[in-house]
Amino acid sequence: MVWATRALLTSLPAMGVAFLSPQRRSNVQLDHPSTNIKGAPDAHIRTFPSLFSKRTTSEELIPREILFGNPENTSPILSPDGKNLAYLAPSPNGVMNIFIRNLLANGEGDKGKDRMITNEPKRAIRSVAWAYDSETILFMNDFDGDENFHLFAVDALGDDDDGTIPTPRDLTPGKDVKAQNIITNYRYPNEILVGTNQRDPKTFDMYRLFYKTGEMHLDTLNPGDVIGWKVEDESFEVRGATVRNEVDSSTTIRIRQSGDAVNNDESETEWKDVFHFPYGEEGGLIDFCADGGKTGYLTSSLGRETTALLKVDLISGETIEEIYANDKCNVGGITLHKDTKELRALSHNYARTERVFYDRELEKDYDFLKANGPNPDAEVGVVSRTQDESKWIVNYFQSDGPTAYFVYDKPNQAITPLFVSNPKLLQYKFAPMEDVRIRSRDGLELVGYLTRACTEGPSPLILLVHGGPWARDYWGFDSRAQWFANRGYATLKINYRGSTGYGKSFLHKGDGQWGVGDMQHDLTDSVKWAINQGIADAENICIYGGSYGGYACLAGLTFTPDLYKCGVDIVGPSNIKTLLDSIPSYWAPLRNGMLLKIGDVDNDAELNERISPLFHVDKIKAPLLIGQGANDPRVKQAEADQIAFSMQEKGIPVEYVLYPDEGHGFARPENRIDFNARSELFLAKHLGGRAEEFVEVKGSTAQFPLLEKKGDDVA
Repeated sequence: MVWATRALLTSLPAMGVAFLSPQRRSNVQLDHPSTNIKGAPDAHIRTFPSLFSKRTTSEELIPREILFGNPENTSPILSPDGKNLAYLAPSPNGVMNIFIRNLLANGEGDKGKDRMITNEPKRAIRSVAWAYDSETILFMNDFDGDENFHLFAVDALGDDDDGTIPTPRDLTPGKDVKAQNIITNYRYPNEILVGTNQRDPKTFDMYRLFYKTGEMHLDTLNPGDVIGWKVEDESFEVRGATVRNEVDSSTTIRIRQSGDAVNNDESETEWKDVFHFPYGEEGGLIDFCADGGKTGYLTSSLGRETTALLKVDLISGETIEEIYANDKCNVGGITLHKDTKELRALSHNYARTERVFYDRELEKDYDFLKANGPNPDAEVGVVSRTQDESKWIVNYFQSDGPTAYFVYDKPNQAITPLFVSNPKLLQYKFAPMEDVRIRSRDGLELVGYLTRACTEGPSPLILLVHGGPWARDYWGFDSRAQWFANRGYATLKINYRGSTGYGKSFLHKGDGQWGVGDMQHDLTDSVKWAINQGIADAENICIYGGSYGGYACLAGLTFTPDLYKCGVDIVGPSNIKTLLDSIPSYWAPLRNGMLLKIGDVDNDAELNERISPLFHVDKIKAPLLIGQGANDPRVKQAEADQIAFSMQEKGIPVEYVLYPDEGHGFARPENRIDFNARSELFLAKHLGGRAEEFVEVKGSTAQFPLLEKKGDDVA
């Protein structure tokens, strides 16, 4: 791989935590979305014959099962030695599992001889990585959505003709144990550094794990305030810590010059506070330079609006060089050389990804890949590289078609098709996603993403609100937006104030603005913009969202009841105080920061009542559909129960679907398709769009608490 150190699952973010952040992106990335790159030399290229061609009209209903079922293939990753490819695909029982392709024997495009090496019976595997021995696959999985992810290892090679499926080894066993901050290093191919809360449920210590034997011992003890760790590559020692002050919610970067307490003197192993970010500032340690950890890369908003990339002295804390900053948005993905740690490229994203290159050779590679892609509008990203960087997996993605994966042979300047994530989508026509600018009532520019309906003139509008709220929406293919467009609805996604990526002022303009404040006003103003632009039918607006987006749905129906015709709330909180009282124990260092962002509902009952939709049920006029996972560790089932039962008691139209084997969202495709089928009928009933026939989904575990309670009351 290109990275000396690879994090499989990062720890909690340094400057905040999102209730639901499916699009969270790490600062140091393996994948590098590219933008408007021009020109490339001639090359040997083979493409998919029908890639991105649309063979049907927009009037044909696209089946929900195709839009929301499993992809046919996804997440390909090359072994470090380049001999094998791992990827995720459905097993015969329809659950996403790990498959291995021998590239030397079977070639890049031959799937017929691939081996399935895991056999998860119910819960899909969603991430996969190679250990640096090129023989072992590492993956993570939780239990019915409880988010207590464990790290597993499985033999990737074995006997191709044997037909048996190896048994994964749980490397982080234990009830209620959660693993995160998983880091591998090519210099230490048999070791892993992993954070777990097995000693104390509230904190994550770092352990050194020998994955072949399962031996694991404590490497670095968490004193109780560390929410993330950084590792210096050459020594493979934990040298950096992100510390959160529970009282004032400030963040400190703590550094030690050596992680070896046995062979170094006490002064070198002693932790020292080097960088400090008061609440309201953004920043964090990105990586160490290749000088034994004396210097490093840091992002920081100190003295400016957005985060800049800096090279810093990790002993004195002084800035050596301000490398890059953008006035409108934060620095995003950062690409470093695996050995020298020289900066190769970085990206930022205001509305679309833009990339700045510092390595001319890497820029030429991107020029070539962009120029020779299957579609001029498709963005290109690097998914995986071999250790020697001779072979890459790249993906091409766009807003109106499925993702396509190719193999890039760098020495020979050739690209070969690997697979399309969901080839069944190729036969359908999709609407392009437009990035738009919307002005709020107080003059703030908001970036949004519009997908127009397949119909002419003003159409019903679905305001699709992202979760977090300390997250953001991005441009790209969105199966929900395409589903809505195909059914006759326009979809608007908006990065309201409080979203991340746009600098500290934009982020903190959301402080204290939940429910009845400016965060919700931004959503209201966005709907009015769509109406004034002739995009939306003012009489047919739906607010739809998950997690914070679900809360925004409830707030929209209670605080602006005349604006919305209906709402769909997925795992959204209804009472902010009970939400915060039930968050996972390992979020404890972040709780006061949430109070600073939301408001002090611990000590101000009136504030909690003012912003919590549960206390304003009487104001709701529009029908509501609720979806909830019973194992949700972030937004407990009680948040859905209490508002659903209250609405039922008051005779306000509400439907409530509960999935006992889901958590914060619906991971199982059977449940995802089931809820979307129910949503589609709900939307058609209230907005007048089109709907596919409802068919019971085999394997779905949908339950209906309101009907059960009504039956109990009758009995």
